[in-house]
Amino acid sequence: MLRFLWADFLGLIYPRLCLACREPLVTGETHLCTGCRAELPYTDFHRLPPEQNPLGRRFWGKLPLRHALSYLRFVRHGRVQHLLHELKYQGQRDVGTALGQLYGAELHAAGLAADFDLIIPVPLHPRKLAKRGYNQAAAFATGLAEGLKVPASNTALRRTTNTKTQTKKNRAQRWENVATVFEVENPAHIIGRRILIVDDVLTTGATLEACGAVLLAAGAAEVSIATIACADR
Repeated sequence: MLRFLWADFLGLIYPRLCLACREPLVTGETHLCTGCRAELPYTDFHRLPPEQNPLGRRFWGKLPLRHALSYLRFVRHGRVQHLLHELKYQGQRDVGTALGQLYGAELHAAGLAADFDLIIPVPLHPRKLAKRGYNQAAAFATGLAEGLKVPASNTALRRTTNTKTQTKKNRAQRWENVATVFEVENPAHIIGRRILIVDDVLTTGATLEACGAVLLAAGAAEVSIATIACADR
């Protein structure tokens, strides 16, 4: 009883806030408030047959994927954009980890954990990593690994070139920007394994396509992708 009273007292002084709307969480809520959990734009792509998955169709003829997954739909000026902004620019790496845990648990419950041997986040260049202090995709990968109960590696894939921002580029420009900037650190760790590549947000898919092509060339048995959010084309 005393422990719960102390927790309630600390909550009054240092309230836990919802990661999406920044309103205080109440007892029993973790990471996201009940309202945001109900209103976030979930994709549920993992419940669709592959031929009906609109995200998977984006990669047809470009990269053979086992699964194309994304937790949320990106809605400009909405809760998802706020979550991604907090993760990427405000130092809130816990946002990525928490969303990864939630999504990983959902994918595990759907029986998808058995389809993956290793989770690999899209890497940042060392200079950008040093500047930001963490890799937002790696934070998401950490949470997914916990939820799926599948190991993750932040060192299996390496970015060799510090590319310019992708924000204002079209798909062809994005592909040209990342087509040759990734390499596998140790192919022996990749050969024959089913890889889940993860990133924070998918727009054109050029970065994930480049990572997938490199991993398949290194001997991966198959690749899948998962992101926190995906933008409509």
